[in-house]
Amino acid sequence: MKSAGRKKQKVDAAKKSRQTKTRRLGSKESSLRVAPSAARNTRNQPPITLLTDFGTADYFVAAMKGVILSAYPSASIIDLTHNIPAQDIEAAAFTLLATYSAFPSGTIHVAVVDPGVGSNRRAILIEAHGQFFVGPDNGIFSYVCDEANPRIFHLNNSKYFRQPVSDTFNGRDLFAPVAAALSRGITAKKLGVEVDDYVRLPTLKAELSESGVITARIIHIDHFGNCVTNIARNDFTEAMINDGFRLEIKGQRIDELRRFFAEETRANKLFCVWGSAGFLEIAAKNQSAAKLLQAKRGDSAVVTRT
Repeated sequence: MKSAGRKKQKVDAAKKSRQTKTRRLGSKESSLRVAPSAARNTRNQPPITLLTDFGTADYFVAAMKGVILSAYPSASIIDLTHNIPAQDIEAAAFTLLATYSAFPSGTIHVAVVDPGVGSNRRAILIEAHGQFFVGPDNGIFSYVCDEANPRIFHLNNSKYFRQPVSDTFNGRDLFAPVAAALSRGITAKKLGVEVDDYVRLPTLKAELSESGVITARIIHIDHFGNCVTNIARNDFTEAMINDGFRLEIKGQRIDELRRFFAEETRANKLFCVWGSAGFLEIAAKNQSAAKLLQAKRGDSAVVTRT
């Protein structure tokens, strides 16, 4: 009986000790209970994407990510690509156009292909399509803005930059911290002054004559050698296709439109197909159409009716 009594006393003492500790650490335990909810909220934050011509052999991309995470440790960072050809603004502009719509509202896209870094070219933030685009004002965002009503801000509030700002690495010192500020809820108006102009590349719109001739060009050649033209579906209608067509490029004529790359129709090496970016592409089954044609970006492609 005495043993049982001593055991009960020990249990009661331990329980009292836990209660006392709970009261003493009440504020800390309360914060721990809130933490799971806070974690859920951070998962709802839109991502930050990075697109550059930096490659992955150097420290540049890692430094940008470090700046973002230092300012906003819960940031979700997604690499679009860092293999844009060096200083190729048009390739970057096309890649943004082909990818931005796959991301949720509020996504922050940081694009740095910047041969003019350190010069008087502006740093800008653009709001378009319910998303944000941060980078140099050199035309890199012009394709994204073609079918939008964008708001453009000249980034000039150095309070939100990493100091000192390097004349050769604005991606780390300017664009990355601005992206982090946006992700924390800082408004565009606090980051810069609104302007009404931005640098634009030549339009992606193909020319359509009254006789139905489409004058277009190659705007991108992908990893597989498919030649992406700037011919959109509203340029090249089903009625035109059904009437018969001929696409002329680099001295060759192509008159076959397939639904997908492996479709078996005629034995022609070259054919047309609607690509996933919404443009007409020139392709070759299991081969590079670009190599067969000796084609490059900017080459003319003309569609006529037969």
